[in-house]
Amino acid sequence: MGQVKSQFSEDELQDYEDLTYFTKKEILYAHKKFKNLAPEKVGHNKNAKLSMSKVLEYPELKANPFGDRICKVFSSSNDGDITFEDFLDMMSVFSDAAPKSVKAEHAFRIYAPSAFDCRW
Repeated sequence: MGQVKSQFSEDELQDYEDLTYFTKKEILYAHKKFKNLAPEKVGHNKNAKLSMSKVLEYPELKANPFGDRICKVFSSSNDGDITFEDFLDMMSVFSDAAPKSVKAEHAFRIYAPSAFDCRW
């Protein structure tokens, strides 16, 4: 009773749970947030990719001066466009459950984007 039909299989949810710091319920909530950014594009397409400008409408990123860098760091295509899996990875890293070492690694990538571009 009251169970919502997910567009993810139980195996997919289990994989996401294994690869993130989220429970299945939190994963479904993250998908709802992702879908709310562009319901017409995401709809029932779990492989939808949103433009960086669309993802930057997410309130927590909109208020962050590093929002564009965050999108680029988590974008699997490195252009700032975000798939649900990218979004889930991003949300997982920023969750309270993520270890500080994981947060530190991503913070370095976000705040020091050109650290590896030095020309000596």
